[in-house]
Amino acid sequence: MTTDSAQDTRPTRLSRLTFHGPLSSGRAAAIVERLAATRPRTVLDIGCGWGELLLRVLDAVPEARGTGVDVNEEDLARGRRGAEARGLAGRVEFVAESARGTGRGPADLVLCLGASQALSEADAPTAEALRSLRRLVSDGGRVLLGEGFWERTPTEAELAGMWPGAGAADHVSLAALLDLAVEAGFRPEWTETATLAEWEDFESAYQADQEVWLAGHPDHPDATELRERLDRHRKQWMSYRGVLGMAYLTLVPVLR
Repeated sequence: MTTDSAQDTRPTRLSRLTFHGPLSSGRAAAIVERLAATRPRTVLDIGCGWGELLLRVLDAVPEARGTGVDVNEEDLARGRRGAEARGLAGRVEFVAESARGTGRGPADLVLCLGASQALSEADAPTAEALRSLRRLVSDGGRVLLGEGFWERTPTEAELAGMWPGAGAADHVSLAALLDLAVEAGFRPEWTETATLAEWEDFESAYQADQEVWLAGHPDHPDATELRERLDRHRKQWMSYRGVLGMAYLTLVPVLR
């Protein structure tokens, strides 16, 4: 049985995650080095969360200023704390607002990692999001797009086990994703995809805080709801593991 004091505790949220996606520190360092070489003066992060990659770019480019846009206040507060701790608070702003139809930009570097839905109201938002990203990036700038794609066509059984309403049209293949980027007015400078190890690190870290807490507080009033949610997410992950990929595309806008 748990004690009264233990009943008052709550699990930590996402403290094991460095990035809110399947991105290793090694890959992030290479991406930052490549993007920093373009010497952006302005950086816009769409669906920034706590803006870890944004902060790393600003740290690598002392003359740059950045803006992170998201609707999650808890994540934004974490981003502000991170900026303060790194001495970057004077060069970055974390803004709580929707990115749909945003008037921010154009920026020299636009980051959009796993957040294309923030730029579109469409059920399959990638094409519309890419058109918005072309509008938001300066000529001669760069876009870093982190976007899901199907490693292979999922089966009906796999789709049934994924997120609610999952369908084969939710994503396209990597080749089709690159075609969409070209159609939207970009050329792909760099194409890379998350490894299975990056996915496993991400999904494990996503739930680890709460899994450990749940094991130590099985009788807590919140335990039943949390257990159901964790079990549901794990089953969803097992359904898309090895089927859903994540591409990191460094895109160069075609001059107009």
